[in-house]
Amino acid sequence: MGSRRIGGLGALAFVVLIFGLPVSSADWPQWRGPHGTGVAPHAKPVTEWSSEKNIRWKTRLSGRGHSTPIVSGNHIFVTAAMPIGPHLPPRTSDRPGAHDNLPVTQRHRFTVTAIDRNSGEVQWEKTVHESIPREGAHYTASLASASPVTDGNRLYASFGSYGLYCLDFDGNILWQKHFGQMHTKHGHGEGSSPALHDETLVVNWDHEESSFIVAIDTQSGNIRWRRDRAEVTSWSTPLITNVDGATQVIVCGTDRVRGYDLETGEDVWQCGGMSANIVATPVAENEIVYVGSSYEKRMLMAIRLTDARGDVTGSNHVIWSRARGTPYVPSPLLYEGALFYLAHYQNVITRVIGETGEDAPGAMRLGELGNVYASPVGAGGNVFITDLDGTTQVITNSDIPRTVAVNRLGEPISASMAIVDREIFLRGEEHLFCIAEE
Repeated sequence: MGSRRIGGLGALAFVVLIFGLPVSSADWPQWRGPHGTGVAPHAKPVTEWSSEKNIRWKTRLSGRGHSTPIVSGNHIFVTAAMPIGPHLPPRTSDRPGAHDNLPVTQRHRFTVTAIDRNSGEVQWEKTVHESIPREGAHYTASLASASPVTDGNRLYASFGSYGLYCLDFDGNILWQKHFGQMHTKHGHGEGSSPALHDETLVVNWDHEESSFIVAIDTQSGNIRWRRDRAEVTSWSTPLITNVDGATQVIVCGTDRVRGYDLETGEDVWQCGGMSANIVATPVAENEIVYVGSSYEKRMLMAIRLTDARGDVTGSNHVIWSRARGTPYVPSPLLYEGALFYLAHYQNVITRVIGETGEDAPGAMRLGELGNVYASPVGAGGNVFITDLDGTTQVITNSDIPRTVAVNRLGEPISASMAIVDREIFLRGEEHLFCIAEE
């Protein structure tokens, strides 16, 4: 599988996955978009911008976070963690093998902010928790990396060890849950986002001690079920999808991926072969799920979910797999039958036919980009990939992708973008940008 460079500025099928979110597919209600695939199916966003061009508005954000902005109607929601108060003696993680972590030097305020989509004005900012963080997390991470999710009436925001909160659209806390202190591998921090289906919210809690997955009633905040997990630290977000006429929660964790029945929490199937330190969230279509990892070993698998029961490792349910150029931090994009994934977090992207794994055309070097933490998104026939320096390369979703534009915003970006209608929402280190035709 060769690597080719995408260069030169060249001149909808609707994805059906039932997530039970009673919101318009024109919204961006969760971090991987309305159908969990990274696609805005009806959007036609602008493809060219800069710090001076096609910026409708930009709003300075309080605090820091790598969570994706969530869009519902005229509301945009972002989460953040903000250092406050006097400086304290630096404290670092005591986890075995801890390295490259930021010291904790201040108390933090954990916030949810609502922003007017039309004007960019802050509607309200709600502090949901204050404390001294136990760990400062990896220097590339943040204390607000989990993205919120909305059903169009309520917002559900997870700060992991610092609480799970249900808020109304006026910023009132309706209920909250606390599951204790997470102890992550090497003290590198937390990041798994909650997943939502109808009136059930799912939270995965993989860490170095007693891991579990829990389903919560969104109306009351009561626990519907809770199941222990053998896996240790992961940062992957659960995927909720339909399989065999029922709804499953698919969680990718250390060594294996599992499918749980959403109603009962029963472990329906599992498949081994993954690495440790899972970050990328799976995507699914037509009862095939695509899972990837890249840490001490590389693996990408397409698993047919129809009639999958028990341990399907090495069975014909694994319809294809790859052990090269697989994703680590950015999650895959599934766009009109094509699967896009980045190599580790580097500037090489691969496009294959999802159902067959056939190269179309295979691996391509994104020559304009550096390291990439944000996940690629698709809209208007194009794929948008943003690197840590805030540069976005736009390529076509075609058998031979070509570069449409290279856009430099001039602000570091770790958060994945959200796309709604003709607008792109990009969260930088200091600002939220609304990118649209002037």
